[in-house]
Amino acid sequence: MKKLLKGNEAIAEAAIQAGCRFFFGYPITPQNQIPEYMSKRMPQVGGCFLQAESEVAAINMVYGAAGSGARVMTSSSSPGISLKQEGISYIVGAELPCVIVNMVRGGPGLGGIQPAQSDYYQATRGGGHGDYRMCVLAPSSVQEAVDLTQDAFDIADRYRNPVMILGDGLIGQMMEPVDMDRASNRAPAADLPEKTWAAVGHVPTAERPRAIINSLYIDPTVLEKHCLKLEEKYKAIAAAECRWQAEMTQDAEIVVVAYGTTSRVVRSAMRKCREKGVRVGMIRPITLWPFPSAALRETLATARAYLCVEMSTGQMVDDVRLAINGERPVSFYGRTGGMVPTVNDVVDEILKLARQQSFGAQVDDAVRVVGERLDALGKKIDAKLNDPEVVQKAERLKKQAADAANAAADGLAKGATLLAQGLNKAAQAIKSEFDRDDNAKGGEE
Repeated sequence: MKKLLKGNEAIAEAAIQAGCRFFFGYPITPQNQIPEYMSKRMPQVGGCFLQAESEVAAINMVYGAAGSGARVMTSSSSPGISLKQEGISYIVGAELPCVIVNMVRGGPGLGGIQPAQSDYYQATRGGGHGDYRMCVLAPSSVQEAVDLTQDAFDIADRYRNPVMILGDGLIGQMMEPVDMDRASNRAPAADLPEKTWAAVGHVPTAERPRAIINSLYIDPTVLEKHCLKLEEKYKAIAAAECRWQAEMTQDAEIVVVAYGTTSRVVRSAMRKCREKGVRVGMIRPITLWPFPSAALRETLATARAYLCVEMSTGQMVDDVRLAINGERPVSFYGRTGGMVPTVNDVVDEILKLARQQSFGAQVDDAVRVVGERLDALGKKIDAKLNDPEVVQKAERLKKQAADAANAAADGLAKGATLLAQGLNKAAQAIKSEFDRDDNAKGGEE
């Protein structure tokens, strides 16, 4: 049975149904309904809700609960997540699982309370210090937010690493029908390892020695080994957890890339453009990290151009360009500061791109036709040159040219000899004349 729920409340209930029993947070719009809902529900299920004195305090409480092996969650929005970044990096370094929800608002600074997607870099590039990554899930509906929140706890436990749910203010505030029956009493995934690493105050044994939760490594050789171990974990996440949705990409000449709420706007725009005969499709990343680069590259078979649509000044566009690797042009359209792209805005961008590609296709066709004609002419010339009669004529001409050259060379040689002989005779005559003059002068003296 479906219920009409607000996104923030649906996420909170989904977490509880997935076994989350600890929540630590601090209020900030537009995610306030998550801690508000948790404050009411956690005592009902034997859990713990605590509103910390700050975001910094909240994330360090998450660190403690995660270290005990409990399923724990926190939530915030943009500047609040920034304050949590040091603690998130510590949690990653200590290899602890937890779920972090970020309902993005416009920025930078305090910005505004309207929806945005401008925290993409922060979420996907390891927003805190050190080399680290988190799996980042981006729902596009309230139902998907429920499903991905529950998946996030399994992914976090599977890899002993934080997982982020990256939504925008619209996802948190909108109300949609949600099937909570399938979310009820969600059991952990069957492949999850036992948490023998958890610090639960047990008596140490050979099988379960004392658990030490730590992210400090003074010896650089030890720290490097730890970092490389984490890097192998990230590679495993990238290989196994990448998610995306492809729509109408089989014949798409223009592929639009969008996630979250923006993808819903793009979907409507895409259908309108299809009605106008424009072959457009969409790739919707569900995991922003790992990014579905391979899925994008598969569309190169038909795509002439790519359009990235975001509620930012352009952050995901970098990952799209990296995936395409310069093989096709990548354009960007976005709104920022809390403004949301409209369907007509996106339609206009797609049609503009289609016109550009149409002109480019005409040029390509013209170049192709000229190339084909030149190729055909070249083949004719090649065939003519290889004709036996032409070859024989060419050989005769070559012989005649060689004979003429030899004759000319002989003539030049003979001419040079005669010239040399003439010059020698002239020199001898001049010398004889000088000798006679000298003799005559001597006789007079």
